Amino acid sequence: MAIEKKNILNRLYLLAGGMFLFAIAITYKIIDIQFINGEFYKQKAEKLTVRDFEIKANRGNVYTSDGSLLATSVSKFDIRMDAVTISNEHFEENIKDLSQSLSQMLGKPAGYYENYIRKARKAKNRYLLITRNLSYNEYLKIKAFPIFKLGIYKGGFIAEQRTVREHPIGKIAERAVGYDDYRGKVGIEGNFYEFLRGKNGKRLKQRIAKGQWKPLNDNNEIEPVDGRDIITTIDLDIQDIAHHALLAQLEKFEAEHGTVVVMETKTGEIKAISNLGRNREGNYFERLNYAVGESHEPGSTFKLMSMIVALEDKVIDTSTVIDTGDGKYKVYNRTVRDSHRGGYGKISAGRVFELSSNVGVVKIIEKYYGDQPQKFIDALRKMGVGNTLNLPIKGEGVPKLPNPSDKNTWYGTSLAWMTHGYGVSMTPMQTLTFYNAVANNGEMVKPQFIKEIRTQNRLIEKFDKIIINPKICSQETIDKMKGLMKNVVKNGTATNIYNKNYELAGKTGTCQAEYWTDKTEYISSFAGYFPADNPEYSCIVVIHKPNKKIGYYGNVVAAPVFKQIAHKIYTKTPILDQINKIDNSPELLTQNFESYNQLAIKKYKTMPDLKNMNGMDAVALLENLGIKVTFKGVGKVLSQSVKAGEKLETNKTIQLTLS
Repeated sequence: MAIEKKNILNRLYLLAGGMFLFAIAITYKIIDIQFINGEFYKQKAEKLTVRDFEIKANRGNVYTSDGSLLATSVSKFDIRMDAVTISNEHFEENIKDLSQSLSQMLGKPAGYYENYIRKARKAKNRYLLITRNLSYNEYLKIKAFPIFKLGIYKGGFIAEQRTVREHPIGKIAERAVGYDDYRGKVGIEGNFYEFLRGKNGKRLKQRIAKGQWKPLNDNNEIEPVDGRDIITTIDLDIQDIAHHALLAQLEKFEAEHGTVVVMETKTGEIKAISNLGRNREGNYFERLNYAVGESHEPGSTFKLMSMIVALEDKVIDTSTVIDTGDGKYKVYNRTVRDSHRGGYGKISAGRVFELSSNVGVVKIIEKYYGDQPQKFIDALRKMGVGNTLNLPIKGEGVPKLPNPSDKNTWYGTSLAWMTHGYGVSMTPMQTLTFYNAVANNGEMVKPQFIKEIRTQNRLIEKFDKIIINPKICSQETIDKMKGLMKNVVKNGTATNIYNKNYELAGKTGTCQAEYWTDKTEYISSFAGYFPADNPEYSCIVVIHKPNKKIGYYGNVVAAPVFKQIAHKIYTKTPILDQINKIDNSPELLTQNFESYNQLAIKKYKTMPDLKNMNGMDAVALLENLGIKVTFKGVGKVLSQSVKAGEKLETNKTIQLTLS
């Protein structure tokens, strides 16, 4: 019995010892959690229940040169509700008013919202979805509704903000504007992302039921800083003209894709750039930036470069007679052919260019550079042909210019074929830059897409004209080529776009694509400038693989697009001949002008409201009233120093602020 009692006591002692050790371990762990590693476990717990969420900064806006939005970040708000946190008194007193307000804003009956919220409150839902995708103004409105206006703790109001990138003018110039997202960094958006993206903020949220996160307060921990705005060189009106002119022609000729670029001659500013490709359904959209990225054989538009080399070296003049024969000329085992059956016979070098004779230009270059092709290549390189433009938009196509020193790529036929645009490769933008240099009296300027970078109307950086080559050739050669390009339209291959009211200048191009296959396709192009005598804009149109049954020559497919763009720009901003001197103004004209002036003054006895009026129209109106005007900016009128309705005083100067 004593032994059994002793055994029982031993077991009790052992159990008590074990419990004592367990108690010590628990005490140690409590001390460890509370004091030794307390901060670590606290942070670990907070990471599981409380976390900083990144708030995306609004990207800067992208504008046209006249202030129209090309791309902007729009805030969107999702509204949720903590249906539990509201006191019973506030809830019962205001639920019907809240439901009525939601009904008026969101459309469903008030009874639906009351039942919806009551049901969520009963189920203790602390993250009830009310609505999605509200604008900022709608967010401010719903935030002031009954119950919600009490805030996050007393009113259960939860607003989650995100930003969405939108293009207000739709698909026009979409590829040039580009994007910076899962699709990569493309166009202006992608290549100027450092300026546009801004700095993200932070907001503290707490984990609640079902893996959902609820903001802990109404304010952000770190406020996001918006990105800077970019002012592009794009002119919205010209962009619209170019886009629709290209689209109509692509649809008419059932072409695969095409591009058009309009450049301001003196500055190199790109006023319009449109790139349209066809999808499987036959619809056209901004697919790729063909103007910048697609390098291909230019065809006959390259004859401009060949002719300039020959004229500059003075091996020919425009009057030099070239025998084009019957329109066929054999070079080794290949035959050069003119599009005109039977050839042109003996014609001047100038007519060779105007009529786009392949045989003529080949004979010129073969005769004077056949024994020294490197001289021809070096002359092209000196003018900038075959060089990249180093554009601020990534993805520029690499130009190709064969070199006689490379025995793997240079053949006996290479020189002859490159004279009329085969065996060489250039992007439309590179070709246009050269044509623009001719229009600009030999000064080659770099294509510009960006005018300024701004933040809150404060100028951060201004992009000035960049000169690539101050003079590609002599003025004598430039003048001769200008005359020839004018004649191309007047009595050459592009007479179908001639208009005596506004003379155009340029060169047609028709190039075989995939000529090594059984199915020959074509690239139709036209490059030039307008007005012919005082160039303000240069333009290139390239259309790939038109339906041959409808047409494929450059003058038929591409040139009409050029003509339509020039015509509409002329219509938009007509260029008038300047009258230097009028000895005797017609009496009737003077009387009519004075009569108009009196009527204008009679009509506007008080200051008119000029807001949103085109700036130049507003200036003209006021000056016709005999009022002095000064203005700042360009575009439409934002404000006027004399308010609308005030009495007009002709001795007063009015200040206009334009967008």
